[in-house]
This record gives sequence, C-alpha cells and structure tokens, in this order.
Amino acid sequence: MSMGSEAIEQATMKKVMLRIVPFLIVCYIISYLDRVNVGFAALTMNADLGFSAAVYGFGAGVFFLTYFLFEVPSNLMLHRFGARRWIARIMLTWGILSGAMGFIPQISAATGLSNENVFYTIRLLLGAAEAGFFPGVIYYLTLWFPGAYRGRVVGYFMTALPLASVIGAPLSGWLLGLDGWHGLRGWQWMFIIEAIPAVLLAAVVLFYLTDRPNQAAWLSGPERQWLADRLAREERDRTAVARHSVLQTLINPIVLGLGFVYFGVVAMNYTVGFFLPSIIREFGLTNLQTGFVAAIPSLVGAISMVVWGRRSDRKRERRWHLVFPVAVGAVSFAAAAVIQDPVLKILCFSIAAFGIYGCQPVFWALPGNFLSGASAAAGIAIINSLANLSGFTGPYVMGWVKTQTGSFTGGLLIVAATAGLATLVAAVVGRGPRRDDRDEAPDAVRAPAE
Repeated sequence: MSMGSEAIEQATMKKVMLRIVPFLIVCYIISYLDRVNVGFAALTMNADLGFSAAVYGFGAGVFFLTYFLFEVPSNLMLHRFGARRWIARIMLTWGILSGAMGFIPQISAATGLSNENVFYTIRLLLGAAEAGFFPGVIYYLTLWFPGAYRGRVVGYFMTALPLASVIGAPLSGWLLGLDGWHGLRGWQWMFIIEAIPAVLLAAVVLFYLTDRPNQAAWLSGPERQWLADRLAREERDRTAVARHSVLQTLINPIVLGLGFVYFGVVAMNYTVGFFLPSIIREFGLTNLQTGFVAAIPSLVGAISMVVWGRRSDRKRERRWHLVFPVAVGAVSFAAAAVIQDPVLKILCFSIAAFGIYGCQPVFWALPGNFLSGASAAAGIAIINSLANLSGFTGPYVMGWVKTQTGSFTGGLLIVAATAGLATLVAAVVGRGPRRDDRDEAPDAVRAPAE
C-alpha cells in the first residue's frame, strides 16, 4: 500500500468512525435500556400488579417471540429501503410502546384485560417493533467498514450493551424512588422517562445517517472513492468464494451454527439483564444500592468488548478469540450459580461479563466475511433472531425454576450448560468457510493503523 493510499485510508476511516459509531452507540444504549429495564421495574412492579416470578419471566421473555418472527423481514426491508428511514421507524415505534409499559394499570382498566395480559401484549408488540434494529446496524456497519476494521468497530458499537447497564442500572434504581409523583409509581415513571429519548432520536436519525458511502457529502471525493473501491473489492472476493441466495443463507449450516453459539451467549446476557437486579436485591440492599452493584459486571463487559475486539483485529484471528471468552462465560456463570457469598458471586458475574461481552465483537465480525448484500442482511438477521429465542426461554426457565424452588441456582446452571454447548459449537463453526480472516483481500492482511 502506498503512503498516499495509506494516508487516505487513515483519514477516511477516522471520519467514518467518528461520524457513525458514537451516534449508533447512543441509539443502541437507548434500545437495550428500553428492552431490559423491565428487570428493574420487577423490583416493585411485580408486587404492585400481582405478578409471580413465573408470570414476570414469561412476560419478560415473550418479547423475543415476535422479535424472532419479524427479525429477518425487518432486515430485508432495511436492505431495500435504506438504514436511515428504517432505523428511524424502528426507534419511533419501540419508544412509544416502551413508554406504554408505564400505563399497564390504566390500559387494563380501560380495556378490561388483566394486568398480566396487558403486560404480555405490550411486550409482544415491543418485540415486533424493535425487531431488526441490532442486526440492521450490524449489516449497516458492513456497508461502511472494511473487514479488517470490523472487530474493533463492532466492539465499539456493542459497548452500548454494558454501558446501558452502567448508566441505566443506577438511573433505573433512582427512578424507582419517584413513587407518588403525580399519582404514578416509580416503575411507571421509569418506563415513561426512559422511552422519551428513543422517540426524539427517531427524528434525528432521518437527518443524520447516510445510507451508503457514495452518498456521503461529509467525505471528500478521494475518500469516497477509496472506501467504495475497497468495499467493492472485498465483496468481489466474498462472492468469488461462494454466492448465497437469501434462501440458501437461511439454511446454511455455518449460519445456523453461529445462531446456536449466539443463543448461548444471549441466554447468559439476558439472564443477567432480567434477573441480576433481583439476585442482588436478595443481598439486602436498597433499590439504589442494587443499581450501583448491578453496574459492576457491565463496566467489566464494556472494557472487555473494546480490548478483546481490538486484540482480535491485531492478531488477525477470530475463531479462538470467540471460543475462549464463551468458555470463560459458561464456567463463571456456573460458579455464580453455586457460590452464595455476595462478594464472590458478583466477582463471578463480573468474570462472566468478560466472556459474555468480550466475545460479541469477534462474533459479529464473522458473518460479513462470507456473506454480502441481501444474503448478509438475511444471514445476520437469522443468526440474531435464532439467538434471541434464548431471550424468551432463558427468562421463562429462570422464572419457572425460581417459582418452583425458591432459588435462582437451578436456572443459572441450565443457562451455564447451554453456554457450555455453545462453546463446543463455536470451536467447530468459528472458522467460517475460510481460514479465519487471513484469506481476506491483500490490503486487509496488515492490521490497520490505530
């Protein structure tokens, strides 16, 4: 690579990184917070509405049934109509429905439905509304970032997951203290206030995001040309290895295998998101203290995402950078299930957070290495939708086991075993159809300058 070309590459990728990634991080923080804040609401909402642990677990998880059904169609619509319009639509509808969670008693009184049925209905609608956001953004990033950058850029973007908890856990704990303000309970205010940013940002997305590099007026002509050429060359390389129709992608063994790997990761992720506040609350802490303690594993996760994603890019290796953290997460989760000491339990969840979060930027760098175009949109969506079925099964199993046994131990062990199986599958499918990332275009072999 010539010095002139290298300078254009560095200037271009710096502009793209600063323009796109921070904004998408903010959007994803809001998305994830609106999805899992029900975990903090449960600390007081369940008693107010008469929900058992099983009812809560089913309602928390039922979100993922419609999320699963609408994930692939939503991502194909994004591919057809462009990320800007489709992401704005997603954010507007999920914001409205997330805010509606704060009015469950009022909706129940107006419709004659029970609190349980209103809870289930809103969660189902919320899953349909939010379907496609995460895989849509992952696909969108493949349109802007060459393969050699994807480990780190996905790592940066996905720091939104733990950061949502680092920010949202104390915030949600504090909002629960707004009981009685204007006649509403604290958990109602939490849903309403935390939904507002999604609605406001939906309008910003329409004006801020750019669908493709050739439309980026904020890049110079040479920068646009360099990025378009680089991405086009990588797409030619992928299609030279194999072409996949959308249907072939949906039944591709590697795609399905990756879906199971992420199933195990997501099972751990949402178990922490939905039940860690309740587990910590049993230590005898206040709601606000619970929020701060619950943020500790997420802070570890945020650091691991950036460090591990960058390490994978630097080493030019994906497979074992995926297997190792998933294995660490599974073992640490099992340890957290059987250890009763509060400090050691949080330590285990924090180590598990390294695995849960650290593996994700590496994982999401894999599909773009062998899929492109509509097949990439469909493949990323099917992987994410299959995986997020564990967002239904995990909370449901956890809630059912807690109701039957009075303890979270059995449910945590089931989730840990699932993650253990995911580790074995990751060792098999983590290679993809090529040898790691070393078979990318020649320019991508050298780790890019930071």
